[in-house]
Amino acid sequence: MIDLNKHITITFIILVISIIFFGISDIDYIVQDHFYNFTTHSWILDRNAQPYKFIFYDGIKKVLIFIAITFLISLIFFRKNKIIKEYKKGMIIVVLSAIFIPVIVGGLKKSTNMPCPKNEIHYEGKMVKTVVWQRYAQPYKNMEHISCWPAGHASGGFALMSLFFLFKTKRNKYIALIGALTVGWSMGVYKMLIGDHFLSHTILTMILAWLIVLVIKKMIDYENR
Repeated sequence: MIDLNKHITITFIILVISIIFFGISDIDYIVQDHFYNFTTHSWILDRNAQPYKFIFYDGIKKVLIFIAITFLISLIFFRKNKIIKEYKKGMIIVVLSAIFIPVIVGGLKKSTNMPCPKNEIHYEGKMVKTVVWQRYAQPYKNMEHISCWPAGHASGGFALMSLFFLFKTKRNKYIALIGALTVGWSMGVYKMLIGDHFLSHTILTMILAWLIVLVIKKMIDYENR
């Protein structure tokens, strides 16, 4: 049994520190430069290249939606089943995480107006580098609104970290957590390779997703006292 209050506090502090760290450092450029060919002016992977687009974008999104819908249907129509009863709380956490994590991350993306790597002048785009607590100076602030921070696509994969609270044994919990991180990072790295996200976008999405999972877990525990 983990101390939720402690973990929520620590995760929130890590999130804030990470936002500041990536905002004042050049780590994103150091990593992202490896994925861009400055001679051919192209990313290491074309966004329409197959089977990568199907596996890491279209296909994986369908799988994640299928998992969430399957859990939801099971909770509604098979709620009297012995196995469903045993795992009900964990399944609710998974379903809520699958809904709220992408929604919250998507809401942040729409409000932060942060550029993707492909949008920045450094990579032949039109936007200057900025950080989330800054506003664009003229003439950039009147340009098209951009929604690239944090990483929305990977948020669905990181929502699977909620599976940690579905399983009963420590071994299965950590297998589920490692599996979720693998899925989330495969989605995140794919978007980095095509120029849609910086490393920080994926890291911050992962931390934020875990924070949301912990908050949902705490709320479910409170309702079931």
